[in-house]
Amino acid sequence: QVGLVESGGGLVQAGGSLRLSCAASGTIFSTNTMAWYRQAPGKQRELVASLTRSGSTIYADSVKGRFTISGDNAKYVVYLEMNALKPEDTAVYFCNSLPSLSWWGQGTQVTVSS
Repeated sequence: QVGLVESGGGLVQAGGSLRLSCAASGTIFSTNTMAWYRQAPGKQRELVASLTRSGSTIYADSVKGRFTISGDNAKYVVYLEMNALKPEDTAVYFCNSLPSLSWWGQGTQVTVSS
């Protein structure tokens, strides 16, 4: 059974959109708040958005109004819809629980060109 597998990244022009997906194990998805994080080159990993079991969401100020986190309870998948992308959104994006587990998936690279 997979742990955390992110997908959906790619190269996009500024102003474009991407949808990231994270396939999580049932145990992780069903018992935790899930979240998306990102790490840009030379920077620390930061929390981007979180989704509680009851459906409440929290977003970093830098992505509010542009990103949307959602989940599919039947498939154990967490999504991150990213719109109006900016070059500063360029990073490797990871999903994990919040607080995070001690291990991470491979992440998915998002590159936004100006």
